[in-house]
Amino acid sequence: MADSPSALNCLVPDFSAVMTGDTQFQLSHYSGKTVVLYFYPKDNTPGCTTESIAFRDAFPKFEDANAIIFGISRDSLRSHEGFKAKLDLPFELISDPDEALCAMFNVMKLKNMYGKQARGIERSTFIIDGNGKLVKEWRGVKVAVHVDEVLEFVSAHA
Repeated sequence: MADSPSALNCLVPDFSAVMTGDTQFQLSHYSGKTVVLYFYPKDNTPGCTTESIAFRDAFPKFEDANAIIFGISRDSLRSHEGFKAKLDLPFELISDPDEALCAMFNVMKLKNMYGKQARGIERSTFIIDGNGKLVKEWRGVKVAVHVDEVLEFVSAHA
């Protein structure tokens, strides 16, 4: 995981990770498809729930644009399975408890929570095109209109 996609239009190193549905994510398996990776802080929290529901509700439109969505957080697979079932998410969630993917995409930040500093995931989304290139990123995402922005980008580049 030493390699990281540090600039737009660079190739993202192939990587694998465990995910819900008793499956293994492998980036190279999605060649030819647009991959949407959204990093979020924690299952079952208000912002993360709202964001995941927005991706769920827009899922058919992403499919129409030949895009596949994956949510990523440091939560365990068990937590992810419950979150996915509770929200009826039609896409898989990737578990990154050792922060390997968080480091690869540089999403771990010091954040102020209730007056204390804590390390956590900065809400971020990355678009990897069908050739494995990082073509767009959003960092410090505000949930309200984010999924619409992602869908607009993916649809325009389908």
